[in-house]
Amino acid sequence: MEIFKTKDALKAYLKPLKASGKIIALVPTMGALHNGHISLIKLAQENADIIICSIFVNPTQFTDPKDLEKYPRPIEHDLAMLENAGCNGVFMPDVTEMYPSDKTEHWHIDLGRAEFLLEGEFRKGHYQGVTQIVKKLFDAVEPNIAMFGQKDFQQVLMIKNMLTHFNLPIKIFTCPIIREDDGLAMSSRNIHLSASDRTHALVLNKSLQFVLDNYNNYSLTELQEKAKNFYNGIKDVELDYFVIANGDTLEPATSKNEKNQVALVAAKVGTTRLIDNMIIN
Repeated sequence: MEIFKTKDALKAYLKPLKASGKIIALVPTMGALHNGHISLIKLAQENADIIICSIFVNPTQFTDPKDLEKYPRPIEHDLAMLENAGCNGVFMPDVTEMYPSDKTEHWHIDLGRAEFLLEGEFRKGHYQGVTQIVKKLFDAVEPNIAMFGQKDFQQVLMIKNMLTHFNLPIKIFTCPIIREDDGLAMSSRNIHLSASDRTHALVLNKSLQFVLDNYNNYSLTELQEKAKNFYNGIKDVELDYFVIANGDTLEPATSKNEKNQVALVAAKVGTTRLIDNMIIN
């Protein structure tokens, strides 16, 4: 497994591979890897010849500096996981490689109304930062395909909108959410959960599963209200939102006749903010 610190070194490695017709896949991450990330590597291996994983904790997508400071960075653990998974190359640039201090850079693109819904409402500017760094990674790798996890459902939609904005010929693969045995969605943030928080966090999956199991038994309004009731009285759990939305626009679903509906939830558990979702149809 090759490790690259600069865009030039990465491009030099990839150039002959692309010339020989190899299909290149990019798996962008911020590190603190878990089996959900490895599932992205495995999916990439089924659809490409060369797998490049990036590890970069991107400062422009953190709306809270404390969040950036405490983001886990277990790099030796991450590299061991990637090597065991059969990753071909890892791109680990410094911040100055991706954001040269001698250049003034302005980034703002039209991501559509969905940018300001759900996570966009709670984390102003977050998706501008996400699309900014993903565009930089796409420019560095120029992959044929890129892999993202369904857990960040809104993020995937924003990245697809960014691809359309720049007319980039990259195919996006979305990998299903990988869960722990008790149903908790795997996340790099889970490391911050205390033992009691870990137990309380199971309410996210339970409320989503309730909607999936009872979708035909109640109206959309009733389903959302009953799902929200799961959070009543749980110590140290604060619900930010629970919504059944149109998966293409993230606007609240108004009819069960709408295709591509998804239930999305965000809640603060202890001091850790978690998100989760479940595709309904």
